[in-house]
Amino acid sequence: MKTDSELYSRPETWVAWGVNWSAVWVGALAALTVALIFGLIGTAVGATSLEKFSSFTTISRIEVAMVICGAFFSFVVGGWVAAKITGARHAERTILHGAIAWLVATPLLVVMLAAGAGNAFGGWYGGLVASPLGAAVAAPATPEVVRNTALAALTSLLVGLIGSVIGGWMGSGEPMTFTHYRKRNAYLASQKGL
Repeated sequence: MKTDSELYSRPETWVAWGVNWSAVWVGALAALTVALIFGLIGTAVGATSLEKFSSFTTISRIEVAMVICGAFFSFVVGGWVAAKITGARHAERTILHGAIAWLVATPLLVVMLAAGAGNAFGGWYGGLVASPLGAAVAAPATPEVVRNTALAALTSLLVGLIGSVIGGWMGSGEPMTFTHYRKRNAYLASQKGL
């Protein structure tokens, strides 16, 4: 039996996880491309019009569902692509790559919106930038519109983060259960004779 000093005095060890930056960049670009497609579809059917942000009561539930699903599935695709390109088989590493792809895609999205691509991505990301670079500022937005677009952008970004984590997890090929991790570690320990 081990003494308390043996149990609690293990030296600290570091295990670095390598990041495959090619996978991260391709995952981020895939997420932005799918977000662009959803944004263009939303603009085509009138679901992402900025004029609707004066009040959340003017936005239908179908429009909200479409935009939230677009934000979610675009980053599911990005996380899945990043995970598959890494070739990692454990969910922890692939989730990490999916989340890093989201981290890379977010500033790229802000830069594109600042450059004037807001209409292409739909109005929900409008809260990320005040106005496109070089655009003539029309009438200033009301405080309600500013608040509502900021809330919509925040919701879209956080749902995108959830999507990138789920996409990374899916890309690992491991079962999507929380108990699989414990079973996997117990199996590996039994194989090593620990």
